[in-house]
Amino acid sequence: MALHCFDRASLPSTPWKNGGGITREIVCMPEGADLEHFDWRISIAEVASDGPFSSFQGIDRVITLLEGAGMRLSSNDGNANHLLVKLLEPWAFPGEMSIHSTLFGNVCHDFNVMVRRQRYRTTVTPLRGLQALEPSFAGLLLACGGSVQAELGDGRSFSLDQDQGVWWTDELLHWQIKASPGATLLGVALHKVGHEQI
Repeated sequence: MALHCFDRASLPSTPWKNGGGITREIVCMPEGADLEHFDWRISIAEVASDGPFSSFQGIDRVITLLEGAGMRLSSNDGNANHLLVKLLEPWAFPGEMSIHSTLFGNVCHDFNVMVRRQRYRTTVTPLRGLQALEPSFAGLLLACGGSVQAELGDGRSFSLDQDQGVWWTDELLHWQIKASPGATLLGVALHKVGHEQI
């Protein structure tokens, strides 16, 4: 089992696939995979101007606004016209959809989960107060807006301050969450296609 802690402030930045923004990658699996061959990838993006999203064929995406006034996400074919303006409210869409973003303010930051749909499915869930994340063999936790205590049934416990998190692979984990008042934990659960029932 691999379990890794991270802090958003220490994540390295890289340009978007299409050069239109900056991404701070948290994890990309399998290790060493590039943007054409990953199975799943989780990152935080900085969007500073209007423009198109990168196209990812065969990828399912979930985007969640972390900071800023947000943006309109629209497609040329009219199949998408979404207002990404509510903080910590995930929105899912296919990666090959031609999405154009229009900002409502200056810079905004969003949390991005991408999975290769033939191999993985994912859910992104905002957790508050006392809640549990659905069990999964891989996933990620990110504390937003305050501190969170994340506990496992075997006694392991993690105290996460704002913008800190943990991700894991290769072990079925059952997380119990205790978030401080005003805090939210974004929980990502990842399941291999064909192995969703656990």
